[in-house]
Amino acid sequence: MRRRLLTSTLLVAGIAVLLLGVPLGVVVSRLIVDDAAQQLRAEATRLVGEVEYARIQETPLDPQQLEQKYPDRYIQIFERGNPPKATVIGTPPPSGQQMTEDAESDSGIFVRVSRDRAQVEQDVYARLLLIVALAVAALAVAVGLAIVQTRRLTLPLRDLAMIAERLGSGDARPSKHRYGIPELDRVAQVLDRSATRISDLLTREREFATDASHQLRTPLTGLTMRLEEIVAASNHPEVVREEGEAAIVQAERLTAVIDELLAAARRQRHSQAEPTSIDQVLVQQVTEWDPVFRGVGRRLVLEGTRDLKALATTGGFGQVIATLLENSLRHGGGTVTVTTTSGDNYVVTEVTDEGPGIDDEIAPKIFDRNVSGGGGTGLGLTLARALAAADGGRLELVRRRPATFAVFLRPADAPNRNRVVSGPA
Repeated sequence: MRRRLLTSTLLVAGIAVLLLGVPLGVVVSRLIVDDAAQQLRAEATRLVGEVEYARIQETPLDPQQLEQKYPDRYIQIFERGNPPKATVIGTPPPSGQQMTEDAESDSGIFVRVSRDRAQVEQDVYARLLLIVALAVAALAVAVGLAIVQTRRLTLPLRDLAMIAERLGSGDARPSKHRYGIPELDRVAQVLDRSATRISDLLTREREFATDASHQLRTPLTGLTMRLEEIVAASNHPEVVREEGEAAIVQAERLTAVIDELLAAARRQRHSQAEPTSIDQVLVQQVTEWDPVFRGVGRRLVLEGTRDLKALATTGGFGQVIATLLENSLRHGGGTVTVTTTSGDNYVVTEVTDEGPGIDDEIAPKIFDRNVSGGGGTGLGLTLARALAAADGGRLELVRRRPATFAVFLRPADAPNRNRVVSGPA
């Protein structure tokens, strides 16, 4: 990645230097040549005036003085008269290397001023060399900035990759690293929150495993002893019957313990639900899915009551909505509308589309595992309903044609936060 960033930065800098340097070199070259020509023209005009003034004053021209006044110039002065008069000052430039400008007065004075073009070209080359040096300096600065920028971007990304790999390996310690780049800091914050959640989940799993092993050990031991007694007393029906009844009691006790552990786990999961902004989750999902729908020529619309809050987890509720939107994309048609409403006992979010709906044969078991009407895995709606239930809510199919699914959640101000909401099926 560092090489790609460096190469792209240098490419952009090189293109910018070419787009600016080449026109600048052309303009500077033309300006220098035009300035030299204009200077020659001004000198020729000035010489015409000086010659006319000398004629009026009836004083002869001083070639030596003119040569000192106009160094590196080849001057030709022609005066009409009887006889005509011509004055030549300086050394003529090499053939083919002349720059010449003329001036003429009404009184018959003609002046031609020439100079060596090589001097002008040397000035042009000097300016072009300066432009090239500045371009090289700009590229050098761009290289330095590109190296600094790529290092600033790639090092945090490597660090974040190591943090993510560490999370995947089970080390769920938050890193709390920040890099001064808002986007990367946002990713680091998300990873830290994920690390905290993973750490909490691992802690709960360990606690659950510890509690389960401790509480199941006793009934399992008792059940094992009863079964051993039954095997040992296989020739005594009365003993077998008595020990079998006792084994049944132990099995019922074991079942009760398992039910208690599962209930405790569910209560623990419910405790994560907190007041969550429904708009925030829905806007996030609509933002993520809208380009996909627009890519297939469909619309995704968010309607209903705004500023609703319900007891849920952002990840769980977002996953439920994502599953419903994905199903509408794959199996539905037309515009998909996400509508939010609220009642006294629940906050409901409906997802509906304009497709053909759900077949009557599949509708009663649409939430069963491995049931799909469109060649899918049949796990999406099953897991979505489980996530909704884990947040203390419900996911229901409220209308078959067009297909409309509704998520019922507890209001944020519900007096009993552990009660699963009730709503129309």
